[in-house]
Amino acid sequence: MARVLLTRKLPGDGLGSLAGHELVGPEDDDRALSHEELCAHAGQVDGIVCLLTDRIDAEVLEAGKGRLQIVANVAVGYDNIDVAAANRLGIRVCNTPGVLDETTADTAFMLILAAARRASEAEAELREGRWQGFRIAHQLGRDVHGARLGLVGYGRIARAVARRAEGFSMTVTHHSRRDTGEAGFVADLDAMLPEVDILSLHVPGGDETHHLIDARRLSLLPRHAVLVNTARGPVVDEAALAGALHRGELFAAGLDVYEREPTVHPDLLTAPRTVLLPHIGSATWSTREAMANLALTAIAQHFDGQTPPNVVPPSSSTAE
Repeated sequence: MARVLLTRKLPGDGLGSLAGHELVGPEDDDRALSHEELCAHAGQVDGIVCLLTDRIDAEVLEAGKGRLQIVANVAVGYDNIDVAAANRLGIRVCNTPGVLDETTADTAFMLILAAARRASEAEAELREGRWQGFRIAHQLGRDVHGARLGLVGYGRIARAVARRAEGFSMTVTHHSRRDTGEAGFVADLDAMLPEVDILSLHVPGGDETHHLIDARRLSLLPRHAVLVNTARGPVVDEAALAGALHRGELFAAGLDVYEREPTVHPDLLTAPRTVLLPHIGSATWSTREAMANLALTAIAQHFDGQTPPNVVPPSSSTAE
């Protein structure tokens, strides 16, 4: 019987897959464990099921040395886990790819529509009693149908966004670190940026993508462009983005992720034509349950002597 730490209460009924194993966790189901608590638990458990907000760094993994065998992250990304340290210590790392692609793509396209059409501003005006009725030049946005969509990163979620774009007769280009060999690939990100109306980000987090979209690259976008980020917050320089929006150098932005969650840059909170969501990209009942079940099943398979299909390869990088 293995002892497994659940860092948070998970949605769904997937705990049955761990029947026969001892499950431990915080008494308050929705309280995040501190780094010190994670270190303390790591040396007393055989497996950990964690969230992307749990920092499973080398110190936590070293604390589990000799006992901890597997860490399952309830997320497709794993930049919160020191994979290199885990590999060195012989600790298996798993993630939850595939099950959240379509739901996150829905969120990205929702942000594309809401930001381009200034939906948040318009709703706030109405709810606050400031709407004075129809005016022909009021709250004008940008068309999404027929627009030029640029995708940074071209994994499963980006491809799902591209499929949605077909229904809006959009012209889709994409950039990734490696040549996809597919129509619309642009090798040079800087060359793609001036040619898009909407830019949607779909790269993993990590050092290689930190501030990938910085002040210089924001300046390459057309002034009428819309930026959407459902990837990882640090991919975008928030201060530079807020400045571009305030100065009118970028038309709009739609964000679901932030550099220092749950803190949001104060200049973003006051930026015009900006839609801000609290990291709900995969937040539907069915998707979050599927993510939890996949992580729990990986733990169960590992302790049954099997190799889970969702093991993060030892040589994998968190950058596209």
